[in-house]
Amino acid sequence: MSKIEKFLTVFITYRGYVRVLLGLKNTMIIAVTGLLIGVVIGTLIATVRVVPKYKLLPRVLDKICNFYVALFRVTPIVVQLLVFYFVLFPLLNVPITSVAVSILVFGLNSGAYVSEIMRSGIQSVDPGQMEAGRALGLSFGRTMWEIVIPQAVKNILPTLGNEFIALIKETSVISFVGAADLYAAFSYIGSNSYEFMVPFTVMAIIYIILVLFITMLIRLMERRLAVSDRRH
Repeated sequence: MSKIEKFLTVFITYRGYVRVLLGLKNTMIIAVTGLLIGVVIGTLIATVRVVPKYKLLPRVLDKICNFYVALFRVTPIVVQLLVFYFVLFPLLNVPITSVAVSILVFGLNSGAYVSEIMRSGIQSVDPGQMEAGRALGLSFGRTMWEIVIPQAVKNILPTLGNEFIALIKETSVISFVGAADLYAAFSYIGSNSYEFMVPFTVMAIIYIILVLFITMLIRLMERRLAVSDRRH
């Protein structure tokens, strides 16, 4: 029996495709939800980082945000997963699934990186935009959320796309906490067919297709935004 025949036997006859579909679903859920959480957290942190530090509260919040960003940037995401799943939640006696932990950790991790991306995006916006908003009587917060941040998002869209791609690739570590992902699915197929070359090759092809598809969507969004800017 050839390598491909062994792969197809486990993939079809032994319903290996069910595990692959589950792994693909978990990969996309964790990556998409993680990015959304990261964008929310990152935007809040970036806003705190650019607020003038004339008062005590902004300075305290800035210190907290700096600690948060440093904590999640200097530790590997697999370590964060293990600590949350095997240490933190058991200590708190909180029952939680491995997929839910993965979503939370990926969201918190992404928030640290998106905060720096968003901060650079905010700083790339012409300072005159903030001055114009304040001149119209808008508060700092309202000017930031309604004028500055929307323009910043346009500027950082390609970088946010890269963050999303990174999240998709990093989901390969969620099997460390028992979550079903593409790596776990194809490892199962390889173990049952006693042949890993074809399963892991197919897995690599799936990741390539996902990344190419996301890249295409990002470029399409960039073109739409460029057309919108030219109209204005």
